Amino acid sequence: MENIIEVKSLAKIFGNKAALEDVSFQVEKGETFGFLGPSGSGKTTTIKILTGQLLQTSGDATVFNLPVTSLNKPSYRKRIGVITDNSGLYQRLSIYDNLKLYCDLYDVPTKRIDEVLEMVNLTEDTKKVVSKLSKGMLQRVTLARAFLHEPELLFLDEPTSALDPVNSKHIHDGLRKLNEKGTTIFLTTHDMSEAESLCKRVAFLHKGKIQLLDEPKVLRRQFSDSSVTVELKDGRELNLPGGSKGANEIYKYLSTDQVVSIHSNEPTLGDIFVEVTGRELV
Repeated sequence: MENIIEVKSLAKIFGNKAALEDVSFQVEKGETFGFLGPSGSGKTTTIKILTGQLLQTSGDATVFNLPVTSLNKPSYRKRIGVITDNSGLYQRLSIYDNLKLYCDLYDVPTKRIDEVLEMVNLTEDTKKVVSKLSKGMLQRVTLARAFLHEPELLFLDEPTSALDPVNSKHIHDGLRKLNEKGTTIFLTTHDMSEAESLCKRVAFLHKGKIQLLDEPKVLRRQFSDSSVTVELKDGRELNLPGGSKGANEIYKYLSTDQVVSIHSNEPTLGDIFVEVTGRELV
């Protein structure tokens, strides 16, 4: 499989503080890749380097098999979508007029505006002026703008941090549709459930270093103790070990019709992050 992003021994130092240290990873074409960690872990710095906004101190980073410094050329900018904390929207214009400007910039037909507004749940708000929007609505307009030209590669920095569950679901559905059409997505977030829902693979970033990198299901199995929880009709919840001993116990309760539910005790990505780093994702 072709790699869209390749990073080798990347480091970034601000003054005497290392924001990134010896970071290496690859992102495959068509993949949704999660770059996970708490605030201050180096996620945004990584995106700024990969999008040509910031120079690394050392190491190599390529996008589309080219050094990231090449991304400043207009021909490559059209292949990329970026969402960070800086919206770049025109405050005095309406939502629709902002998106129309970007349609002109990217040579995208204006009919695409309706499609992206549906993706972010803003179809009834096209005439609202950007300066009057809430933080959550502003974030959704910024996402719509990034979706307009169906970029080959989309960088998302905490895309749903200001959104409620309903609008987050709209965004997630839209991202899945983009990914199905071939867009590679690089997602930074501290929302583990979002990462687990969207990402093929995830990397845990802590203090500027990658601590783990694999598929969510592989990580959960790796850190699982194989135990199961059995809920009984008398209200008890039993934590039983895996293997034959636990299976015999489960059979005993099943054969006497006492079981309400059985589920495995695989850890969440958040549980794994805490175990590996010793800190919460905040």
